[in-house]
Amino acid sequence: MASESGKLWGGRFVGAVDPIMEKFNSSITYDRHLWEADVQGSKAYSRGLEKAGLLTKAEMDQILHGLDKVAEEWAQGTFKLNPNDEDIHTANERRLKELIGETAGKLHTGRSRNDQVVTDLRLWMRQNCSTLSALLCELIRTMVDRAEAERDVLFPGYTHLQRAQPIRWSHWILSHAVALTRDSERLLEVQKRINVLPLGSGAIAGNPLGVDRELLRAELDFGAITLNSMDATSERDFVAEFLFWASLCMTHLSRMAEDLILYGTKEFSFVQLSDAYSTGSSLMPQKKNPDSLELIRSKAGRVFGRCAGLLMTLKGLPSTYNKDLQEDKEAVFEVSDTMSAVLQVATGVISTLQIHRENMGRALSPDMLATDLAYYLVRKGMPFRQAHEASGKAVFMAETKGVALNQLSLQELQTISPLFSGDVSHVWDYGHSVEQYQALGGTARSSVDWQIGQLRALLRQQQTESPPHASPK
Repeated sequence: MASESGKLWGGRFVGAVDPIMEKFNSSITYDRHLWEADVQGSKAYSRGLEKAGLLTKAEMDQILHGLDKVAEEWAQGTFKLNPNDEDIHTANERRLKELIGETAGKLHTGRSRNDQVVTDLRLWMRQNCSTLSALLCELIRTMVDRAEAERDVLFPGYTHLQRAQPIRWSHWILSHAVALTRDSERLLEVQKRINVLPLGSGAIAGNPLGVDRELLRAELDFGAITLNSMDATSERDFVAEFLFWASLCMTHLSRMAEDLILYGTKEFSFVQLSDAYSTGSSLMPQKKNPDSLELIRSKAGRVFGRCAGLLMTLKGLPSTYNKDLQEDKEAVFEVSDTMSAVLQVATGVISTLQIHRENMGRALSPDMLATDLAYYLVRKGMPFRQAHEASGKAVFMAETKGVALNQLSLQELQTISPLFSGDVSHVWDYGHSVEQYQALGGTARSSVDWQIGQLRALLRQQQTESPPHASPK
């Protein structure tokens, strides 16, 4: 129980802590986010103590009732913090004592803040990952719906930011949706490793009082228990994995945002953002700025920094718990908030985006069919390397004459290869061009339909694999 100083650890110390150190050491300003998880963990632990004979049934019921009151105060916004509440555990235990008296002092029997805080964090992250997973799936679903509705829109595909080949607009949308499905799968894997119970590990050596960790696991609905008490209190692999997941997901979202920023410029004029996700200029009245997309792009750097910062914190730590690990929570909370906002804004952007089909069509040009011209010769029996060279010669001839590639006459093409004949005119049809890429994963209508089906099936599977998490008892 807390000492006269109000600290959970104050009995060995004499005199006051330097006020600057007091503030430096405190984490209550941010770990208050864990209030619900802390109450859940404490309720489960009280049941473990009762089963071990360390609490009577009446004492356990008293503690459980007191914890319910603590939770009610937090939920209603009436919980009053004390200047000595250095963290959420101190605050909750202090308030519990005020509510039920000295019986509260038995709750921490055999428990350390070392195993308590990591249990709280895992509980909080487990629930938060379910929320983020749902938001990510909603974004993917929105993208797939849009791809299905606009399958017949063609526009230029780019490599090296140069016009490359005609593709379906849907193919572009799905390229980003596929990357996000990997993020969705990855988050489910991270969630499995978060869902491991450290409670009952004590400070370092374990629990000597007969507390049943399997009971704690069942009470808190964890999938497994940690194997080693020293590792359990100090490992933050699950935090690092979460931050890396967020970094990679933000990489994909940032790249999509960059494409849309470019496509929305006057130079491209392929898309137009809704006013709901744009802002204006304080000086130039004509401006409509894609601030939503630019902020998505910029938030990636913030997330990357949190991931790198945690890894730097972890890399030099000696065994078991060190106070350096207090840094994990701010990173998790900030990144979680960022991801939640970004995913919701991205979904809004995609669902309200306007496309300019005519501008997309006008941006297609015959030179983008040079590869198709080579494939035409391949189908006539010419080896691809020779066909590639012949098509290149045709491009050079057109550039030299100052005409479009499709304006070369059949006679001019036949000076490059006698395999050219009247049916070469089919090459200059953009619809025909995209339809030839029917191999799975290509931009043909049948392949795009297949991709849509695959992504919908993945979303259904992930929804089955990740049902709403049962609330701890």
